[in-house]
Amino acid sequence: MHLLDLEVAQQYIGVLLQGLELTVGLALVVMALSLVFAIPVALGRMSRSWMIRVPVDIYVEVMRTTPLILQLTYIYYVLPQAGIRLGPFTAGVIGLTLHCSAYIGEVYRSGINAVARGQQQAAEALGMTRLLAFRRIILPQALRIVVPVLGSYSITIFKDTALTSVMSVQELMFTGEIISARTYQYFTMYTLTALLYMAVGYPSALLVAWLERSLSRGYAHRR
Repeated sequence: MHLLDLEVAQQYIGVLLQGLELTVGLALVVMALSLVFAIPVALGRMSRSWMIRVPVDIYVEVMRTTPLILQLTYIYYVLPQAGIRLGPFTAGVIGLTLHCSAYIGEVYRSGINAVARGQQQAAEALGMTRLLAFRRIILPQALRIVVPVLGSYSITIFKDTALTSVMSVQELMFTGEIISARTYQYFTMYTLTALLYMAVGYPSALLVAWLERSLSRGYAHRR
């Protein structure tokens, strides 16, 4: 008996590809939202006002010190007891976005702190407001600094979508689990699932590595 049943693999590959499509779509939505929401998180952590900084600090620490699977479970299974009911996909997007925004906010904060303070002062000397200077001078430079890290986070987000299977989101991992339970072809289904994850994740990792090398060469030329 062969561990890898090619007939079963051929029969269910289409269903697994549908799960992969949902996985990629979920990851792209979460990444796009997190890149935006992480900006106010970073600014809140850097705020001089404790009324802004303390709540944001608490939010970030909660996201960083509790497991993502617990956060997803809480949103989908606990919040309905408070009258807040969300569909599986929506709950997955919200949970992953809240979690990832906290981490990416820290990435942004490190990038902003890496920009020389003199640039902010020079922009203000030219008559720019602090907000305008941040938007036109500081943020673009900070983003260039953190792009490689953000690329790595995009791969992490892609893999973390598997945790939404706890909420019955029919992404790749959930689909593989259901088919395995029905067919008892665990080796075949989980091997295919792993190969599909790698088919997206590995090229993404190569792209991130290439981008990091390109940016490093760009910085070297400027110097």
